[in-house]
Amino acid sequence: MRYEIRVEGHMSESLVQAFPELNHVTMSGQTVLFGPVVDEAQLYGLLARFQALGLRVLEMRQLPE
Repeated sequence: MRYEIRVEGHMSESLVQAFPELNHVTMSGQTVLFGPVVDEAQLYGLLARFQALGLRVLEMRQLPE
């Protein structure tokens, strides 16, 4: 499965490096991270990492295959 996760604001390069498994782009005051997520455990792990880093997730969606 592939996911897209939109985060409020422009993430610094050091914050982006905390998610090496995802690609990213910045636009319109948001950072969009996207890439493969193998299972729910990895998805919840990503969400926990966002929370631990104080990042606000605006939207998360599964992308079509």
